[in-house]
Amino acid sequence: MIKKCDHPGCTKAGVCRAPKTRDLKEYWMFCKEHAAEYNKNWNYYANMTPDEIEEDWERQTFGKSRSKNTKQDQADYIKFLNDFISGRDTFDKMPAKKSLPSETVAAFKTLELPITASWREIGAKYRALAKKYHPDSAGSKSGNAEKFAKISSAYQHLKRYFAK
Repeated sequence: MIKKCDHPGCTKAGVCRAPKTRDLKEYWMFCKEHAAEYNKNWNYYANMTPDEIEEDWERQTFGKSRSKNTKQDQADYIKFLNDFISGRDTFDKMPAKKSLPSETVAAFKTLELPITASWREIGAKYRALAKKYHPDSAGSKSGNAEKFAKISSAYQHLKRYFAK
């Protein structure tokens, strides 16, 4: 159901939600024009002190405020710092990660992806390139069949590589 814009005097359709309060449980329904105006001027942290803002941010980020940490939390944090500092020499002596095989790097390049791409990104890129270069959908333009074969081969290689 479309309702009228909540801005006084406006008769347009209220199609955009805008929060009434910080708890984000109630919303105004504005037309696009009034929603943009309202959002430009709305401040989530209005009437909060810097300490309250930081506490709210920590609660939303970490699930609880760090300012209300228990002695155990503080002890765990100090242990973490000490372990990190004292174990630094061990960390520095760790062997470097092995690089990817050249075939795998070439497969990423063929699919026009960075080597950090996830399997989901690989699948999406493969589908897009396959649609673009598949002989049935791209027609018989020269080079499309070869390009499609390279893309398919690269995808199959990465499929085997990620299955390890």
